[in-house]
Amino acid sequence: MKASRLLALAVSIALLAWLLADARWREVGAAFTRLTPDVVALTVAGMFCSYLLRALRVYDEFRHDAGGRFGACLRIVLIHNAMVNVVPFRGGEAAFPLLLRRSFATPLPRAVASLFWFRLQDALVVGMVAAAMWPGVPLALRVLACGGLLVFAWALPRWARRPHGWAEGGAFASKLGKLRDAFAESTRHARYGWLWTIANWSVKLAAQAWLLGALLAAAPAQGVAGALGAELAAILPIQGVAGFGTYEAGAAAALASTGIGFADGLRAALALHLFVIACAVSAGAIAWLFPNAGPGRQAPSDDNDAPDSAPRNPPNTSCETASNP
Repeated sequence: MKASRLLALAVSIALLAWLLADARWREVGAAFTRLTPDVVALTVAGMFCSYLLRALRVYDEFRHDAGGRFGACLRIVLIHNAMVNVVPFRGGEAAFPLLLRRSFATPLPRAVASLFWFRLQDALVVGMVAAAMWPGVPLALRVLACGGLLVFAWALPRWARRPHGWAEGGAFASKLGKLRDAFAESTRHARYGWLWTIANWSVKLAAQAWLLGALLAAAPAQGVAGALGAELAAILPIQGVAGFGTYEAGAAAALASTGIGFADGLRAALALHLFVIACAVSAGAIAWLFPNAGPGRQAPSDDNDAPDSAPRNPPNTSCETASNP
């Protein structure tokens, strides 16, 4: 087992040991009893709205392969989200390319490149929100961090789409060239990708901040800080088992910077984490009950950028300019 996995496992075990000490499980349960029905309903609605926005992102990029089947895209997102939340060490990410191949016959390199671009966009958006809203950061540093992330988000897709000769190199360079081409293809397919990503994270962070604020009886700014800390921890290379430990530590550390005790922050973050997992697993289980309709309309890789009204054969050589969530 790699050292990073051993460290992640140790973080999760440390959280479990903390919970077992002094019967802290009961304290977590007591935190849920303080939630009113309207808080729970609003948070669940926010989480489901986030799922819909993510499905729109997938539908936007794979609109030709999906052939109008938005429900299939929603099913992919819900099952993938559930797997990511419960499979250790982010192993559930593999569900996304596999479900795309099963549902739309999408080639695996194309699906993997799309997933990489999704996650990179997620990290960039969360990073910019954190740079803009993290408490105690000087204004000059906020502007510098946001500007650097914006430049990176603008430059990376353009670098990927530049002509290159990697395919003419050795076997390894040729494989990297194919991945770069698949990544470049993914960055220009989603017409409103960045819009879907920003909307998704706005809703998701607001829902989690709302619930965290209710659990702690804290100010909205404190809830936002805790939600940001949890999500920033979720994109670190080292993850606890199913996120347990790292998620809570990130949220508690962020809450501590706003004056909330670390132990109280851990307890509220664990309650939030359990709520998020419950939403993800419930939605994923419902989606799993609906049968997979099989591959939809499949398009050649060089035809995916054609306008929706263009004929499917012969392949269109036009290319649309777009970005992604």
